[in-house]
Amino acid sequence: MSNFVDYVKIHCKSGHGGAGSAHLRREKYIPKGGPDGGDGGRGGHVIMKGNAHEWTLLPLRFTRHIKAERGHNGGKNQLTGAYGEDVYIEVPIGTIAKNEEGEILGEILEDGQEIIIMKGGMGGLGNEHFKSSTNQTPRYAQPGMPGEEGFVTFELKLLADVGLVGFPNAGKSTLLAAVSAAKPKIADYAFTTLTPNLGIVDYRNYKSFVMADIPGIIEGAAEGKGLGHRFLRHIERNSILLFLIPADAEDYFQEFKILENELKEFNPELLDKDFIISISKADMLDEELKGEISKKFPENKQPIFFSAVTQEGLMELKDEIWKRLHG
Repeated sequence: MSNFVDYVKIHCKSGHGGAGSAHLRREKYIPKGGPDGGDGGRGGHVIMKGNAHEWTLLPLRFTRHIKAERGHNGGKNQLTGAYGEDVYIEVPIGTIAKNEEGEILGEILEDGQEIIIMKGGMGGLGNEHFKSSTNQTPRYAQPGMPGEEGFVTFELKLLADVGLVGFPNAGKSTLLAAVSAAKPKIADYAFTTLTPNLGIVDYRNYKSFVMADIPGIIEGAAEGKGLGHRFLRHIERNSILLFLIPADAEDYFQEFKILENELKEFNPELLDKDFIISISKADMLDEELKGEISKKFPENKQPIFFSAVTQEGLMELKDEIWKRLHG
């Protein structure tokens, strides 16, 4: 089983509120002490919390149910019952929680951020609240309110500075391995990468940026073909996109347009992102062929040539990425 999990569905239930107390004060020399029942405590919340040390939803993979503690009942002498203990679900940064209707309950964008996804039930009022001039010894109190309950879907979208976009075998994993310490699987067949990989790319003067290798897109991915929607959504969280077109492609510009169209079909807003076009495996090309390929692209979409194997053009590529990120 892969150690990368980006989608889990869990049945969550917050705590039931504690009941209010209907206690009547009974003390020596005070024969008619009246009501002194305290309120019930609130039920525990179910809380989603960001954890920068997590990068996958794998720890939640086999979690089926999560239940917070019930609130404690109120006591005599107007003592309020203790709150039920909250339950924390630690998730990676970039995680979204949705309810059964698909509505977004919350989104984790930073370490330590907390979002209540299921509120605990309110505690019931004690009988002390119901006394009046006409009812000086009420013998009843409110029960606690039930907590919220339902299925919650946790969906992770990777946060990265640069997202690699390309067909299978375009050289995305090879590039990530060449510029970072990441160790993605590399082989000469389609869909070698079945899960996204993140790598920290070293840049000049001890600077760095994060690059994400997204599994290959094929024509029709937006309709669910190939790996479909599952990994297209990770592209939404990248600051800029780096399109990779291999040097052995049949039609360079057409391949770029297919990739661009798949992103548009999935989410038109993706085309608003800044992007860079690159030709990978450039060690297969001479200067004349590079010139011919460049002519196929518009002036404002000129590709950058690089080879992860020979290191040709890698620094120029990193310079352009840094310029787009901080320019």
